[in-house]
Amino acid sequence: MSESLPVNQVMHGDCVECMNALPPCCVDLIFADPPYYLQLNGELWRPNMTKVDAADDEWDQFGSFEEYDAFTQAWLTAARRILKDTGTIWVIGSYHNIYRVGKIMMDLGYWILNDVVWIKSNPTPQMKGVRFCNAHETLLWAKKSKEQTKYTFHYRAMKAGNEDKQMRSDWYIPICSGRERLTVNGAKAHTTQKPEALLRRVILSTSNPGDLIFDPFCGTGTTAAVARRLGRNYITVDRDERYVEAARARISGIEPLPEGDDTAEWIGAVRIRIPFLHFVESGQLPAGETLWLKGSSITATVEADGSIVANGVRGSIHKVGARCLNLPACNGWTHWLYRDPQTGALRPLDDLRAGGNVREPDSE
Repeated sequence: MSESLPVNQVMHGDCVECMNALPPCCVDLIFADPPYYLQLNGELWRPNMTKVDAADDEWDQFGSFEEYDAFTQAWLTAARRILKDTGTIWVIGSYHNIYRVGKIMMDLGYWILNDVVWIKSNPTPQMKGVRFCNAHETLLWAKKSKEQTKYTFHYRAMKAGNEDKQMRSDWYIPICSGRERLTVNGAKAHTTQKPEALLRRVILSTSNPGDLIFDPFCGTGTTAAVARRLGRNYITVDRDERYVEAARARISGIEPLPEGDDTAEWIGAVRIRIPFLHFVESGQLPAGETLWLKGSSITATVEADGSIVANGVRGSIHKVGARCLNLPACNGWTHWLYRDPQTGALRPLDDLRAGGNVREPDSE
């Protein structure tokens, strides 16, 4: 690795200028978490009148889509120049920006290998109740060109960590919270800090120990922190000095894992929580089906939208069960019974999930 490269440094400055100062074809992997251009209108409040700490920072402000597209093209062009001919790039975004980013990537010559959906197991609720809860973000994983034949992908390691099944493109990972969330004077150090688990999966699957990883939008340094822990080198940059200082302090306290033990950091597959609606939509519990409340004579009817109706009330299997039993809460999966079409026996709804009724494609 060239001694002229600012290896294992958090740089303060403009990402395009910093990338243009680096030699071409010098980094093995790029992870980019650019501004999403959320275009938030006004403040967002929860029903209990507490304010949502949304991403309304100055760095996410642009005058127009044209301005945002020009910014995106500039940094993606600079990133492609420094990426090795055997390297790959990850870009994360939401519905606000990822489609624009994807088009620009393709126009510049990148070749998309996967779009990975990060499904947040604990998303921020949709406070106004006027649309679906935004519970995922999209990552685009791309190589430098269509003609590129070599790049790093640890297929077998990912399969082993996923209980010998192919690692799929839907990743169930919680959002950053708790001790992992960096704070300054009790407030979030950064509004969109990504969870380390997400970066672990990216870095372990598509880089090797000793590789150089570049992050043009450092934030609080999650990419660099995980890279250091997993025995990779890094260069990262941010134009906000507050984030640079926070990232440097964070990284200074991290000790790399012992050599050869990077697989110990892998987080295995998270058990998928299957919604009741899945079984209605799949026809296993079609609309009109009868459910029985365990230990009582109460029955319920399954509705097409996944709700149930019993004793004149309609709602989820949990809330209707609680109302019928006069309890503050109820686990509908264990309290409601369905009739097994093969045996005729009444069985808890939870047996649908435990019995392998959610079909998965055969994987090599």
